[in-house]
Amino acid sequence: MASWINEELARIGTAEELEIAPLRDDGTPRAPVPIWVVRDGDDLYIRSYRGSDGAWYRTARAGHRAHIAAGGIDKDVTLAEENDSGVNDRIDEAYRAKYHRYGSTYVIPMVAAQARATTLKLLPRP
Repeated sequence: MASWINEELARIGTAEELEIAPLRDDGTPRAPVPIWVVRDGDDLYIRSYRGSDGAWYRTARAGHRAHIAAGGIDKDVTLAEENDSGVNDRIDEAYRAKYHRYGSTYVIPMVAAQARATTLKLLPRP
């Protein structure tokens, strides 16, 4: 599996939003959707604000592949479900720290159980 390079981590991790276009079963991308992205160490994570009801998330979970764009970086990625509670606790903190200026109306749903259950790790594809 390929690794993120430092510049990609920095640019994507500090981007306000990430556009994700999950790939359907036939390999065609859905229309890109803007979502929040956070960094934890050398890893990048996303969640669905609407939990498992999010249309982009359902497509992403079914195929585990997507194209992302953020911070001037365009990349094909594999999406891995993240269920480790310790990692998810750190991701909660990353969402709170990065997006606190949007207030609890937006941040609380991103750290609630429904969104935590949709945590996906972005893995770059060569």
